[in-house]
Amino acid sequence: MDIGGQALIEGVLIKTKEQIAISIRKKGEIKTKTEKVSNISKKFSKILFLRGIIVLIDTLYIGTKALIFSAKEQEDEEEKTSDFAIGITMFFSFLFAIGVFVLVPLFVSKLLTEERIYFNLIDGILRIIIFVIYLLIISRSKEVIRVFQYHGAEHMAIHCFEDKKELNVKNCRKYSTIHPRCGTSFLFFVLIISIILFSLVWHESFLIKFLQRIALIPVIASVSYELLKFMAKKQSNLFIRMISMPGLRFQKITTKKPDDLQLEVAIEAVKNAVLTE
Repeated sequence: MDIGGQALIEGVLIKTKEQIAISIRKKGEIKTKTEKVSNISKKFSKILFLRGIIVLIDTLYIGTKALIFSAKEQEDEEEKTSDFAIGITMFFSFLFAIGVFVLVPLFVSKLLTEERIYFNLIDGILRIIIFVIYLLIISRSKEVIRVFQYHGAEHMAIHCFEDKKELNVKNCRKYSTIHPRCGTSFLFFVLIISIILFSLVWHESFLIKFLQRIALIPVIASVSYELLKFMAKKQSNLFIRMISMPGLRFQKITTKKPDDLQLEVAIEAVKNAVLTE
């Protein structure tokens, strides 16, 4: 059974082919809500490459909605953030991401060289360096550390479920916080594949280069998704494990050991997500 998830603010989202479950801890209690997976997602789930684009859009939509829900649940009623304020914040966050991860590497690469091979190599390496620095910086925040702990709890609970063991804190403790299908590994593949793809698609114009990088995001995401699924199934192969290693190493930053209360939340999310399976 395909099962995935996402860490939230004081919570965990778990998604299967049929159902989505969001569990959060609020005032000491676990609150869970579930919803059915859209028919569009299920319809394209077996179409190679196209499903990667659908999954990307679906994951962004579901994940963002769940993140907003979890954030609001932690606020007092009189301090609730408006949807408009959240929308503005997300819009500027998106612009910031485009600027830092696309424009900055592109601009620096142009200053250093116009040679096609070296330009794309520098551009790609800079994106990787910026990504790692970004993760290291945000990982120092106490709030982000808690999210990373829930990320670890999510992986441990999924490992336990996939190993067909009873879902409880004691059993989940036996498993790693690292998972081969993690979104962090997916982002690593995106960074590497983008270097290869942008080397094949070339234009002298700086503006066209920038627009190409935006337009090709769905293609890169699609190829990365298929590669991630393939390599996750072939972890017994030494060569595949070696290729997967950098992406798994990134997870050392984005996952932390959870406490028992956080594991309980992840377990509750997994249980509710697989009820209809």
